[in-house]
Amino acid sequence: MLTPQDIDSLLTRYEAMADAARANDWDRLAAEERESAALRQAFIDRAATAALPADAAALAAGIHRILELDGEIRTHTDPFLSAVRKLLSGGVRDRAVRSAYSALEG
Repeated sequence: MLTPQDIDSLLTRYEAMADAARANDWDRLAAEERESAALRQAFIDRAATAALPADAAALAAGIHRILELDGEIRTHTDPFLSAVRKLLSGGVRDRAVRSAYSALEG
């Protein structure tokens, strides 16, 4: 069963992830995300056999806040990931051009 303590621990991880994203600390963000993924999986495994708790409204509020933080984290990470994709695709294009020109020379 998902408890308020579970939500609090997950919310703490998401707040840490948001702080890391704001600071462009991608290593810390990745570490926090791995820990939050492990927590989520543990909750999923446990919830598969449990009934909905009586304080479902408090849990819903916690989940709503987690989703808000997730959205904020994405506003910080998406531009970074886009820049990395652009950088990587530029390297692929450069190699293709060099390969094409070297084929013409040989």
